[in-house]
Amino acid sequence: MITARQTRAARALLGWNQETLADKALVSLTALKRLESENDLKVHESTRDQVRRALEAAGIVLLTSDRGEGVMIVRYSADSTMP
Repeated sequence: MITARQTRAARALLGWNQETLADKALVSLTALKRLESENDLKVHESTRDQVRRALEAAGIVLLTSDRGEGVMIVRYSADSTMP
């Protein structure tokens, strides 16, 4: 499950504002703001899924371990193959 912190960090890595991510994820700006809020607001699982998919399509990898959570960006060169 993608977290508010991961979403904000991923947007920062990509240089996207909230409007850009909402457009790419096909979710409303209000829904994205709720997801990025730290206030435990109710967010539909479908919203989380659409945001996650949009970020992953842009090269974001979501990381979760017993030590915490994070994100990284993977850039593919033209001569490499995508997994």
